[in-house]
Amino acid sequence: MTTTIERLVVRHTHRVPVPDGPAGAGDAAARRFDAALMSAGFKLSGDLLAALSRLDSDAVSDLAARVLPVVREIVGDHVRHNVYFRDFPHGVPDTLDFWVSSLVSALADPDADVEIVGGSINLLSLPKYGKYLHSYEEMLAAHDELVAGADRVTVLHAGDATAAEADRLFLALAGSVTPLTAAELEALRELAAHCTTVTPEAIPVRENRALINQVRVAAGGDLLLDTVTDVLRLACGLSLGDVTLAEPTEFLLTRRERRALLAGLDAVVGGNPAKLGDVAAHRERWKRLGERLHPHEYPRWPHARDVFAVARGEKKVPSFAGRVEALLGGGDVAGAANLAANAPGTLFRSLDRLLRTDPSASGAVLDAAESVAGRVSGRVLLSVREHLLNRTRKAKGTRVFASASGRGVAVPDTRPPLDPDAFRRLKNLLDAELASRLPAPAHLVVDPAVLDVALPLSGKATADGLGVLPRGSLSPVDGELLRFFIYWKQREYTTDFDLSALMLDKDYDHPEWLSYTSLRKAGGRHSGDITEAPDGASEFIDLSLRKIKARFVIPQVNIYSGEGFDEVEESFFGFMLRDAEQGGRPFEPKTVRMKSDLRGPARVSLPLAFVRGKDGDWRAKWMHLHVRGGFAFNRVENNRVTTAGLTRAVIERRYLTVRHLVDLMRPEQFTMLDGVPVPGEPVTFVGLDRPEGLHPDSTVVTLKNLRDLIPA
Repeated sequence: MTTTIERLVVRHTHRVPVPDGPAGAGDAAARRFDAALMSAGFKLSGDLLAALSRLDSDAVSDLAARVLPVVREIVGDHVRHNVYFRDFPHGVPDTLDFWVSSLVSALADPDADVEIVGGSINLLSLPKYGKYLHSYEEMLAAHDELVAGADRVTVLHAGDATAAEADRLFLALAGSVTPLTAAELEALRELAAHCTTVTPEAIPVRENRALINQVRVAAGGDLLLDTVTDVLRLACGLSLGDVTLAEPTEFLLTRRERRALLAGLDAVVGGNPAKLGDVAAHRERWKRLGERLHPHEYPRWPHARDVFAVARGEKKVPSFAGRVEALLGGGDVAGAANLAANAPGTLFRSLDRLLRTDPSASGAVLDAAESVAGRVSGRVLLSVREHLLNRTRKAKGTRVFASASGRGVAVPDTRPPLDPDAFRRLKNLLDAELASRLPAPAHLVVDPAVLDVALPLSGKATADGLGVLPRGSLSPVDGELLRFFIYWKQREYTTDFDLSALMLDKDYDHPEWLSYTSLRKAGGRHSGDITEAPDGASEFIDLSLRKIKARFVIPQVNIYSGEGFDEVEESFFGFMLRDAEQGGRPFEPKTVRMKSDLRGPARVSLPLAFVRGKDGDWRAKWMHLHVRGGFAFNRVENNRVTTAGLTRAVIERRYLTVRHLVDLMRPEQFTMLDGVPVPGEPVTFVGLDRPEGLHPDSTVVTLKNLRDLIPA
């Protein structure tokens, strides 16, 4: 268990728990550890190197043996990345020449089993197609060593003992004001079972509360429940189902768990019968749960039985949403706003609709909003503020919707504009409320690289991995060569993932693409198509940024056949940046700038887009979207229209960034960390990564805990 927790701490915090081992002369072992880390683009901080140097060398070596596999997995260097064309990016043939040579080779082989479909040869069935024709070692021998360049360096910092670091991470995840990513939720589940002696002050996110309640049920502790939906989420969690309620769950519960759920329901409803109004939102799930709980067998919990009576329609309880809708249906917008004020978050999420329905009632609606603004979560306030960025008269006419799983849809925006006076009043209300909740640090230090990062209002808008930014973030792309890569390993069935890149002009038109059907195009090279991955497979696309004429480059991963992103044993996407003279292997961990897991129920993934500005510089715009696609045979040629529409919607949408919150803060002293030394005194630092030399008593907000910027 200790090793598992240590892995979680390193992965999610980039802190290494310093072991409490015997003192000794560990400096040589620590330097070897540091050198090994640098081969993967990581290094030890000065403080961590000094701490390890004071330990026994065996303790340092043991720690290195545990940490190195973790960081290699973080960057994607834990697997072997081979390529179809051994000399890639050199030696990639013209697409037509490649197919002709493959066909000639097959026809010359009397034993070749070539598939004929409808009188035509299935080119994918050619004997040598889609399989590695050389070993990994042979591929390595064909490439020179990587020449040192401006490669990525991720610093690992010194942590406390493993138990203390685990408690700190558990409290940070449990107390998050925004939903967590899938990997963070899994980490919270592990930590909750381990950190049983610490209790978070608050657990704002309901999914987090459900996971922690699971552990409390097993331990016989008190449950944290204040709505009937909390109980439903807990039932899903205990059944190893989806606590977000996005997917159906088959309820499988022990007698002990059934009693805990019924007792919790009884306490919630007994304390406030009006909470029965929430049952209708998940009526069918409650019916199925009732079939497993058998509430009629437990007469001592009568309020719990009321929940299932409402679900079956035997007891009528008007829902809160239904009462608001009734007032709106009768034209009483002011009355609807005043009623919605009893659920402040609901009111703020409905403000645009209320203000549009009857502009003459906007004063009453905003009066209601002002009266409860102090009771609305910071996350909702920021979401509404971002919404307003896209409701100006200059805003584009497209809206983008993304489900919790990342499936994206772009639709025309047909809503009429908001009244200018109401717009300004609401904007000022939001900014004033947010400014009042933000800290006023004595000395605020900001890395300018973080200013264009979108605020992480939901972990669902971010994939898990290294260097991954929230949807809508912008980051510069520095380098001459841009190389995408994917890796996948099938679990049970033959699986073919295809890496492609769609290139569009300034009008999101005139598409060109790089894929297995177009190996060389517009300054780019494709590494070749691999059609099965029993031992894992990789594909790459190499682009010379100086030669690309397109305005937008959108990498995408298509599932051509076989298992989905959620079904394969492992799959991830990333990109590398390097200078032209660096050379090296197709995959060099030091040059990896971003690596993210590929997960989701759809069949086409759009991780990010690259945008060339008017000055010629390239920047990445993070998308984290999926397209449903077909069950099989997905290709960039077939989804280019949908991809172009989604890309346009994300690129032209305005996202609320870290810059907005920095502008609202009122520090006594402000430093932009742009070529200036790190201050020696304790500061509040906001940046992508913690810089070396920062005072140990500083408050640090980096990409790993960016959610801490979101006010409660």
